[in-house]
Amino acid sequence: MKAASSKETASGSSPGLTSWALTTPGVSPVGSTSDSEENKRILSPDILSSDQITDLLGEENENGIQEKLGVFLNFKNLQTCLRDAILLDYYVSGFCWAKEMNFSIEQYSKFMTLLDMLLHNLQTLHMSLEDSIKWLGEVMAEIGPNHSQKSEDFHVFEVKEANAIIDYLKISLFQHYRLYEFLFYSTREEIVIGTEQTIEVVKPADYPFPAPLEEGISLDTYSAFIEPLPTPDMEQKVLDQEQGTQEALLESEMREEDPLGGFTIDDVKSALERVTDEVLISMQKEISEKLQVQEEAFNARIEKLKKA
Repeated sequence: MKAASSKETASGSSPGLTSWALTTPGVSPVGSTSDSEENKRILSPDILSSDQITDLLGEENENGIQEKLGVFLNFKNLQTCLRDAILLDYYVSGFCWAKEMNFSIEQYSKFMTLLDMLLHNLQTLHMSLEDSIKWLGEVMAEIGPNHSQKSEDFHVFEVKEANAIIDYLKISLFQHYRLYEFLFYSTREEIVIGTEQTIEVVKPADYPFPAPLEEGISLDTYSAFIEPLPTPDMEQKVLDQEQGTQEALLESEMREEDPLGGFTIDDVKSALERVTDEVLISMQKEISEKLQVQEEAFNARIEKLKKA
């Protein structure tokens, strides 16, 4: 297993962020000929297609949405890149919130594109929090509710929905704006999250000894699926070994004889008497010698007392 690392820089672009040709909403660029062309460029191109949104809506839980969004937005380093994981969580949270709002397909598309453009403004244009809030207000004025019949087709959200979107962005992106700035502008050191190791596996032993328990499987599973079946020659060899062991045990038992088997009770008694007599005689002799020494010592002391 080779070492894996995660090195993130502020200069690199993040997966999922679209390169936008931005214009300030409500202000026609040079060369523009109509308001309809300006409205068509608002939150366009869409970050997710209608088919992708429909596919995401078919997922029942957040894990499925996260997995598919990671593919759609081209996040490839989720296991090693902290920034990619944070950005994917940003999009997943937004999509799940929109799902609770029961948006239409077009509303999903514009809302997800709005989330993406806010990150793009932060990363590429280095917009401050105040500028991002101002930009959001101008965009919502263009795609929000408007009673003008001239641009009715370009307004996607109603008043209640527009206010809900602004409230959601307050508690998600805007509340943690400094953290997202740090995410994009600060360079992080390379972190080694893996290492290379060499593991030597014990060679399997021959039958009848079991193979090493490399995976800690149960004896029943090992006996049923892994243990090699014994061949007839191997079985005969095992039987011969068992018979040879039994014969050796019998021979050793036969060779063991009782050390007193050739003696009678009288012989044993006489032998014990001789041993006892020898021990007693030795003890009596030793005691006599000690008494004689003490007697001589007492006599010497008595003689000294008489002379005194």
